[in-house]
Amino acid sequence: MTRDAAIARADSYFTSGDLRDDLARRVAMPTESQNPDRAPMLDQYIETEMKPAFEALGFDCRKLSQDGWPFLYVERHEDALRPTVLGYGHGDVIRGLDGSWDDGLSPWQLTERDDRWYGRGVADNKGQHTINIGALRAVIETRGSLGFNAKYLIEMGEERISPGLHALVTTHKDLFRADVLIASDGPRLSATRPTVFLGSRGAISFDVWIDARKGGHHSGNWGGLLSDPAIQLAHAIASITEPSGKILVPEWLPVSIPDNVRRALSDCEIESRAEGPQIDPDWGEPGLTPAEKLFGWCSFAVLAFEAGNPRTPVGAIPPRAWARCQLRFVVGVNVENVLPALRRHLDQHGFSHVQVARAGDEVFRATRLDPEHPWVSWAVMSIARTTGKKPAVLPNLGASLPNDAFSDILQLPTVWIPHSYPGCSQHAPNEHLPFDIAREGLALMTGLYWDLGELNVPGASNGDLTRK
Repeated sequence: MTRDAAIARADSYFTSGDLRDDLARRVAMPTESQNPDRAPMLDQYIETEMKPAFEALGFDCRKLSQDGWPFLYVERHEDALRPTVLGYGHGDVIRGLDGSWDDGLSPWQLTERDDRWYGRGVADNKGQHTINIGALRAVIETRGSLGFNAKYLIEMGEERISPGLHALVTTHKDLFRADVLIASDGPRLSATRPTVFLGSRGAISFDVWIDARKGGHHSGNWGGLLSDPAIQLAHAIASITEPSGKILVPEWLPVSIPDNVRRALSDCEIESRAEGPQIDPDWGEPGLTPAEKLFGWCSFAVLAFEAGNPRTPVGAIPPRAWARCQLRFVVGVNVENVLPALRRHLDQHGFSHVQVARAGDEVFRATRLDPEHPWVSWAVMSIARTTGKKPAVLPNLGASLPNDAFSDILQLPTVWIPHSYPGCSQHAPNEHLPFDIAREGLALMTGLYWDLGELNVPGASNGDLTRK
């Protein structure tokens, strides 16, 4: 009954092929939350995969519903004097994009190729919560217990920006009461370096457009006489940043990067690898390192731009131009002021005719735990003990997660330990999970869950936990 024995048991879950088999069944379920026709599959994933997996480990399972979306809540209570840890995962996936995968690959069939598993959800997020469930099982089977109290939430709408999640945890605050959230999603800093991240950048999407007139008009007969809304909108969007991408709307930026965030990011190097895009060093906020640009600052992107008929252009001045834009922002930016600030900016620059409206998507709010929080130091030491590597500590992920449901509503320290990497092609064709990351993820999560059963967790003294 040792830590090493538990890690060896977890490793056998990989080498035996059992992890592959579990993941293959789950990938074969097309749980596309963005596709209304797949709604029955969301319930089926909970009933046929998640409930049996947790019940086999002695968890009490309870299916919850909020705003028409299904959730699974599970709990294993062992000792009131030990910490309670909340876990999280999502069983829904982005659309499969079936016809766009490489030959021999399918989003709904797990395929092994080049020491990787391919299939929709292997990285986001079926593979990640399958790894964590396997690690929980390894600890229980080795120790005979977890040594701590565990709760877990599986949601089925994260790819739809988590409808119902915030209302659910608000309604059931007592049910989700815990000492810390330890969960897995998103990518590591790099494929070879274990990573801990402590929150996420926020995101807000919005539309800008110009309705100039009804119908298009011949560009030869009317060119030079009629305003071109595409040109005008392009200039309006261009006023938001410098040509290098530096944001020019002050309210969209934090005052500065906090010292504790800079200290954490000084140890994080973002690499350009052959299989991924090459970093443009002169793009974005000047004077910041790549890590500070991605994890400590804000970024603006034009996601789509349309005028006329892009597929079959004709010689006509278009009547309308439209663009979908997005701001990724960090703690310190007031999301409620993002669009009012844009309205003022456009008016001041002579673009009062440009219309602005938030897109139908919900807003992700920015969150960040102090990188020097005791739970962070504890997790880093546990992972380093298992892997022999110094984990990267990211104050927040560059992308967005519904972390505010846990950090703001439930008031939990949030520690995320991802089992993926930046080149995994999540949300795209050919999504994959390298064997090495899956195997290392199993080991480090087993070690971490084992260590939660020891006495040296934050707030514990001789077995007594001082709760918040």
